[in-house]
Amino acid sequence: MLYLAIDQHAKQLTVCVRNEDGDTVLRRQVSTRPEKIEAFFEQFTKMAPEFMAILEVCGFNDWLIEELRKWNCREIVLIHPEKPSKKKTDRRDAQKLADLLWLNRQRLAAGQVVRGLRRVYMVTQQEREDRQLTSLRKNLGQRRIRVLNKIRRLVNRYNLIWQYPTKTFQTRTGRSWLAAVPLPPIDRLEMDMLLKEWEICDEQIAQVDNEIAERVSRTVPVGLMNATQILMTIPGVSHYSGLTLASRIGPIERFPRPRSLANYFGLTPGCRNSGNAQDRLGSITKQGSKTARFILGQLVVHLLKHDPKMREWYRQIKLRRGSKIARVAVMRRITTILWHMLTYQEPYSIGGPPPRLRKDGTSATHAA
Repeated sequence: MLYLAIDQHAKQLTVCVRNEDGDTVLRRQVSTRPEKIEAFFEQFTKMAPEFMAILEVCGFNDWLIEELRKWNCREIVLIHPEKPSKKKTDRRDAQKLADLLWLNRQRLAAGQVVRGLRRVYMVTQQEREDRQLTSLRKNLGQRRIRVLNKIRRLVNRYNLIWQYPTKTFQTRTGRSWLAAVPLPPIDRLEMDMLLKEWEICDEQIAQVDNEIAERVSRTVPVGLMNATQILMTIPGVSHYSGLTLASRIGPIERFPRPRSLANYFGLTPGCRNSGNAQDRLGSITKQGSKTARFILGQLVVHLLKHDPKMREWYRQIKLRRGSKIARVAVMRRITTILWHMLTYQEPYSIGGPPPRLRKDGTSATHAA
């Protein structure tokens, strides 16, 4: 058994290989050209038919992970990168990864947790596509917001907001008025380009929304609901937000308790406890998915409108700690509810716990 550590970059890989005794048997740099990668793995697998590999997560790991699977890698360990040291080189990074892999080889091979090692969940092909699709939808929405903000800036530049024909901004009547309102030549040119971009964004968003809705309704046994459809029973959760959360959670079985999911999303407070100071809690860690936290933040607004018990709980925290902390507290409570919904395959209950947790035996009100 050999242990392969890879420091990945766009044009080259820095590898460090150790044997069972922990001795370094190979250190080199490999070009990421397909023919060079093929030649390296052909030579490497001749040294030992079985091997484990470790690498840090980045935005272009997909092809390398598929390549390792192609050459029958026994275990692929994908981890979060640590903070860069003051003395950093690619060879040192590869050597450090090799140390982590060899020292913890038995626990990693058995799928056990290694303290201090933040291992990344290996998503399936469907989960990868779902994440890519929902990220595209989020980027298109943010792009449309930027376009609308530029249009508002042009309108406010000439104090034309009082002449706008409707109270809300995103209306057909308002768009027709913007296309005909008198403006100086350069501003008119910019306005026409922004209106065209606005129209393109709407078309692309509608196209992506249709694809998301189709993926949600696909491959579901008759009479059952998938994870996205379960999450859609929460007030304010659409196909887009439900698929975003479900694809980033993955199998709920990998989270042993509700706070594990909250910690995964970065919604738990950080701490710096040492010595006599044992109650030094800070703000949330924000080490999880930014997209998931964005969706949860948007979900708070809808949930507070429809769930009176959650709204009262939010109000009590707001009076003591302020609106920002209360909003984050609701986000974490929603995460706890998500864990229970997916674990027990039950819809959202408005105004209290689900029937299986009610002591009085009354029926819960489920969101449609």
